[in-house]
Amino acid sequence: MKNDGAPKVKRQVGARLLGGFQKFARSVARISGHPMASAAALGTVFLWALTGPLFHYGNTWLLVINTVTNIFTFLMIFLIRNAQNRESEAVQLKLDELIRATQTAQNTLLDIEELSEEELDKIKARFERLARKARKESDAGEAGAARRDAPVAPSAPGG
Repeated sequence: MKNDGAPKVKRQVGARLLGGFQKFARSVARISGHPMASAAALGTVFLWALTGPLFHYGNTWLLVINTVTNIFTFLMIFLIRNAQNRESEAVQLKLDELIRATQTAQNTLLDIEELSEEELDKIKARFERLARKARKESDAGEAGAARRDAPVAPSAPGG
């Protein structure tokens, strides 16, 4: 069977759609976090409340704000979560590169997010022990440094 390039076209179209969605998700996440977005939401609720007497505070009036906010919230969850996932993955990749590039770092930590809770607990306990040891050494070093850096009492004149 001859390959007419259809799978390549499908991949390109899929990549474009995904790229477009990701740009849209980042833009929505950025805009929705702006103070003006909060002001617009507050303004919308204020206008809705002002229309209450016009609609006699009826069920339809309540249903409008309920439906609009539910749909908006439902869509925003997915858009913001997509942007958060991408940012989290980018940070993870940057940290992985720093670990890889540092000679004294442990490369075994590169895929630490893939470990089980039990394995993570063991690693965490090990680092907690190292931190306690470092604090003890630091405290001991500071006490010694304080003694070394203590001001010398001035000697009596002529003495």
